[in-house]
Amino acid sequence: MKLRLLGTGDAIGTPKIRCACPQCMEAYRTGEQRLRTSLLIEVDDRHLLIDTSPDLRQQLLCAGSPEIDAVIWTHGHYDHFMGFGEFYRVQKPPAVYGAAEVLEYCGQTFSFLPFERHPVTPFKPFELLGMTITLFPVNHPPAYTTGLRIEHQGTVICYTADTRADLDPASRAMLQGADLLLIDGIVPPGFHIHKHMNYEEACQIAEESGAKEFRCVHLSHRIPFDTPHAGHDGEMFSF
Repeated sequence: MKLRLLGTGDAIGTPKIRCACPQCMEAYRTGEQRLRTSLLIEVDDRHLLIDTSPDLRQQLLCAGSPEIDAVIWTHGHYDHFMGFGEFYRVQKPPAVYGAAEVLEYCGQTFSFLPFERHPVTPFKPFELLGMTITLFPVNHPPAYTTGLRIEHQGTVICYTADTRADLDPASRAMLQGADLLLIDGIVPPGFHIHKHMNYEEACQIAEESGAKEFRCVHLSHRIPFDTPHAGHDGEMFSF
């Protein structure tokens, strides 16, 4: 199993338009950037896409233009699903999995694309492309949002999606024992956004989860590129 971070940025991305902060100026100088957060998982030459960001065309080109076999939507915020339209006249739109309310909301936008919809019940594992996947609710008000636990041949990958730190016990338990944890850490310590975690909160949850390795994703332009455990666009993991 291989995992690629297609994007690690928040809804704004880095560099932020019309911003001259140190991180944005570094991005202009070096060419490094943060596209909106999404993940690509490959198992036996088949590809699962976690969220379809508005940067999807660029992300898939950078990843070698893979055929996408299935998609999971975590929630109905535009930076997590609006790129699905990029499948128009590119490939057969892949089947999409997600909580019923997420599929209903996001699917309305793409009525012009015929695609299979597979509602998933949280905390009920299902099989997809040889992986066992469990969705679980996280706390990202007001949007209903799910994280994921992905298991394959003894490897466990967990993803919080966008969330606050006050997860309920059942959802927090789903993050335990991951080989790789991908976790929302949008702003530096001392900053607080009511529907996200800051970097300090993300690191604390990662430590409590016992994850062997973790990366913070959904990062804003306020997070320096050299921050420990910060994810980087294009970063790859093999298991």
